[in-house]
Amino acid sequence: MSQTITKTGSEVGGGRGRAYWAVADCLNLVRRTLTHYRRKPVNILWQLGFPIVSVLLYGYVFGGAMKPPGGGGASDYRDFLMPGMFVMTMAFGFMNTALAVVTDASKGVTDRFRSMPMAPSAVVSGRWLTDLLVASAELAILALTALAMGWRPDGGLAGGAAGFALLLLLRSCLIWVGAWLGLLVPTPEAAGGLYVVAFPVTMVSSVFVAPSTMPDWLAAVAAWNPISSTAAATRELFGNPVGSDGSWVQENAILMAVVWPLAITAVFLPLAVRRFRRLSR
Repeated sequence: MSQTITKTGSEVGGGRGRAYWAVADCLNLVRRTLTHYRRKPVNILWQLGFPIVSVLLYGYVFGGAMKPPGGGGASDYRDFLMPGMFVMTMAFGFMNTALAVVTDASKGVTDRFRSMPMAPSAVVSGRWLTDLLVASAELAILALTALAMGWRPDGGLAGGAAGFALLLLLRSCLIWVGAWLGLLVPTPEAAGGLYVVAFPVTMVSSVFVAPSTMPDWLAAVAAWNPISSTAAATRELFGNPVGSDGSWVQENAILMAVVWPLAITAVFLPLAVRRFRRLSR
């Protein structure tokens, strides 16, 4: 016996409500994207391979010329660098989100979703969950690469787990930024221009060097960069050199590594959902 299910108002056929269908629609969109990756693996190979190239490039090519906070050689700098590279990879991920969202919109896929009886939040929430899964894979690959290069987290199992949790928290909030920007830019080519924004934001931070090595005015900007808070927090949790200058924001890096992502999510999650609802049909 077949049953027709129609979602209207706050009630859904079969006694299931809005919350159920919001989760179900989200999971269906996650499955859709993962199926695309499985059928066209080249689409994700670059996304997963870029972090490896970045770690090798900065760790070996530039690492010999860099000095870690407190002195030391290239191997000590790699201990300082690796958490920063993890953070940079999570931060750059918002461009992948924006590109995926604007590609669906430009091909009419988003309009198709809007014409279907599905939860309005599912498009952005489905993208959020998919990108978080991909980010977890990226972190696993990066960690293995870093271990092969000699990096060692000395903060213990609990510290390591907490550090990776903060990295995923940063990526989680930036997914909403990417989704919102992807719904704003008109074409995939325009989404590529977001690199102009991402590059200075990640460079003016503690990803590569301690802010104390910068001019005072720039050091203050770098220290209060949300990316710097996550970088300093993960270094502390991993037991790697932190390079703190004693400022309040750096001394409370773990706290700020939680506060910044929550604040960013509180701003951009509603913006992304609202922008999706306002798209022209």
